[in-house]
Amino acid sequence: MKRVIMLCLTLVLFASCSVNDDDNLNFSFEILPVESVDIPDEFVLGETYPITISYYKPTTCYAFNDFYYLKELNERTVAPINYVFERNNCEPLENELVEATFNFIVTSNGSYIFKFWQGEDDNGESQYLTIEVPVVE
Repeated sequence: MKRVIMLCLTLVLFASCSVNDDDNLNFSFEILPVESVDIPDEFVLGETYPITISYYKPTTCYAFNDFYYLKELNERTVAPINYVFERNNCEPLENELVEATFNFIVTSNGSYIFKFWQGEDDNGESQYLTIEVPVVE
């Protein structure tokens, strides 16, 4: 019985070592500029709200990964992070507007200031779409 178990473990070990390297995907991450935002005009304390951002997908090799989300007091900086897959068959896209949504939980009074990153200007300075959303009771 011990020999059968050892044989099975050896076969599993050799099978796991023979993975084809062509199956591995090479990719990097890129933050893309926000084109527009669907956000409520006001929040209620303790409630959760979906916030949808729209951005342009440059090629077929881009895929949404997550949000860049920086929280400083009641200010939030947001941008979409995309995978960029390294492939030879990437097709350029024109006007391919993509949406991504996150849920925002209102945890404090006052107003929230959202800064949605829209890229850099000619001087390399970050540009933001800034939206202030008051919290009502």
